[in-house]
Amino acid sequence: MADFGISAGQSVAVVWDKPSPLEALKDLVEKLQALTGSEGRVSVENINQLLQSAHKESSFDVILAGAIPGSCTLHSAEVLAEMARILRPGGSLFLKEPVETAVVNESKVKTASKLCSALTLSGLVEVKELHRESLSPEEIQSVQEHLGYHSDSLVSVQITGKKPNFEVGSSSQLKLSTAKKSSPSVKPAVDPAAAKLWTLSANDMEDEGMDLIDSDELLDPEDLKKPDPASLRAPSCGEGKKRKACKNCTCGLAEELEKENSREQTSSQPKSACGNCYLGDAFRCASCPYLGMPAFKPGEQVLLSNSNLSDA
Repeated sequence: MADFGISAGQSVAVVWDKPSPLEALKDLVEKLQALTGSEGRVSVENINQLLQSAHKESSFDVILAGAIPGSCTLHSAEVLAEMARILRPGGSLFLKEPVETAVVNESKVKTASKLCSALTLSGLVEVKELHRESLSPEEIQSVQEHLGYHSDSLVSVQITGKKPNFEVGSSSQLKLSTAKKSSPSVKPAVDPAAAKLWTLSANDMEDEGMDLIDSDELLDPEDLKKPDPASLRAPSCGEGKKRKACKNCTCGLAEELEKENSREQTSSQPKSACGNCYLGDAFRCASCPYLGMPAFKPGEQVLLSNSNLSDA
């Protein structure tokens, strides 16, 4: 019991499994109660009920799992995480479990290195193997009966780990070492004559001594002439038998073609010979293209369909 480092006043949890003999469990609890004294506390929890227990986080100083002689339990990742949760910061976990010494593919029994890795992933630090011994005939039989696992390369290892000295979700101020600021770099010396050459102050801006140039004098008579629209067209704009403007025409061809189309539509409209077409059929001549259409206001644009023109 001295290997566990249990002292008076501590809270200890014993996690046991079904194969553990009740007499051995009772003897272990009595020895732990003698070590912790009246101010301490010893709790016994079955491994299958540990995840459903109501223990608060940071409840125990020491947890013993699989420490009862004859135990052959395998600790899952969930059980290891739960034990790490209920451990107090700085508390210790002592775990005993059968492991494989040979490399076996898809084995439910871990190796010693994988068991140490599982403890580290659960949140413990300073994980190390304390002791290794061969399984007794009773323990081998217990593994075969309760785990359904048969192997001649099993050993029992005892591993310990500690919880860090902080709780999950706690905060602490970090003391960061800051390097001393280096002395500012010395700027190279500048020749006063060179600095004066490239310096322009307000005193240097004298209106009387400055010759200003009129911007209009920079333009030639050729620059003031209005450019010919034909010269602004692209080389390929309007080429071919059917004149067609570019998609984003900027030379004016699109507007020119639009005006031509509007003139053609206006010229294609029929013209009245008598001037009474807008009054209605009673005042229209026999060849009037507006026969059969209602009267309309003078000057109102009336479009005739091709069928009306052919009928007329």
